[in-house]
Parts: sequence; structure tokens; C-alpha cells
Amino acid sequence: MKASRIAAAAAVAGSAVLALSAPAFAHVSVQAEGTAAKGGYAVVDFKVPNERDNASTTKLEVTFPTDHPLASAMPEPINGWDVKVTKSKLDKPLELHGEKITEAVSKITWTATGDGIKAGFFQKFPISIGALPEDADELVFKAIQTYSNKEVVRWIEVQEDGAEEPENPAPVLELSAASEDGHSHGSSTAEDASAGTDDAKAAASSSTEAAASADSSDTTARVLAVAGIAVGVAGVAYGVTAGRRRGADSNA
Repeated sequence: MKASRIAAAAAVAGSAVLALSAPAFAHVSVQAEGTAAKGGYAVVDFKVPNERDNASTTKLEVTFPTDHPLASAMPEPINGWDVKVTKSKLDKPLELHGEKITEAVSKITWTATGDGIKAGFFQKFPISIGALPEDADELVFKAIQTYSNKEVVRWIEVQEDGAEEPENPAPVLELSAASEDGHSHGSSTAEDASAGTDDAKAAASSSTEAAASADSSDTTARVLAVAGIAVGVAGVAYGVTAGRRRGADSNA
């Protein structure tokens, strides 16, 4: 009886843990591929799990923040999905690379052309976005998930400081500090290319020196070989001549 009670208690506790932890991984979320630095550009993935056993996810709508509008948002093509980018006029134009931007992306919609996200699976929806704001620590997106049975789940609730996680939290992208040079994209690639060029030059120089050294060594070896042969021939000739002289002296 005691063992049965312990097992039952453990099962209840396990169920409670699963129930409490489920929202942490089951909701629509957004995360950067690498770094999402302030003032720069980033590729972010909207991760959409299918939470239903009897329906597939067939549509995803992501609304972009209006307090920190993004001038550029380019979705990556995904097989089995149509994508539509919606832009809206800005009340206050943005300045990007010396140009004034009068509109920004307000929403991106993905619609399945096939089965969509089936039960037990998830899908990532990548987007390249920028320039990221310099005066914010995070960006809040709002997502609407539609199932094949017409059910709609709105992931739009904003997390309040000190409060428990809402039932349907909105995806939040955390922003990191800007790099020291003020550029968070392209600099590392350029540095890597420069380093690769320097390495290539060093390797080429080393190869040239090695080749020159090899040629020098080969020439020296040939000279020594010829000299050795000459010395050997001279020695043989001297030996033959000396032998003849000894023979002539003994006959005399």
C-alpha cells in the first residue's frame, strides 16, 4: 500500500511539473541565429510548434512592433508555404544609410500550400531584419496561429515585470549590446577574409622560400656528386699509373 501511494504521488508530481513547464516550450517564440545586436541586422527564426493532435497549423501571422519599426524584413523562402510581406506608412520617417524611410514592415503572413505543420512537429520561419533599434533591449512581436480545423490561437499577451508568464505570451526578441565599432554585421566576415589573405600570403612566401631552399640543396648535391665522381676517377687513374710504375721498377 505504501509503495502504491508513493508511486501515485510521484505520478501526480510528474504531471504537475509537465503542466507547469509546458508553456515554456509549446508557444510560438522568436530567437536570433547568432547575435541580434542593437543598431545592426540579424536573422531570426519564429519557431511554431503544433499543439493539436487532430489538426495541422496552416497559417502564421506575425505583427511587427510599431514603437520600434523595422525598415527591412526579408523572409526566407520555405517549401510548402506562401509568404506575404505587408508594409505600412510611418508617422515619423526613419533614417537608414543616409536615406529617409517612409514605410516599414508591419506584418508577415505565411500560408501553407500543403499539409502545413502536422501534429508532433514544429516549423521555423526565418527572417532577416534590421536595422535593429539602438534604444531598446527587446522587440515584442505578436503572432496568430491558425489550425486546419479553423481554430485560432493568439500569441499576443505581453509579459509584465514580476508577473507570471501569461497563457499566450507574445514572442520576444532579446537584443544584445552593439559592437565597439558600431557595426554588428559584416565586420567579422571582413576580418576573417583579411586574415585569410594574410595567411595565404604567408603560406605563399613560405612555399617560395622552401622551393628556393630545395633548389639550392638539389644544386649543391649535384655539384658534390660530380666532384665525388671526378675524385674517384682521378684516384683510379692514379692507382693504375702507380701500379704500372711498380711493375716497371721490379722488372728492372
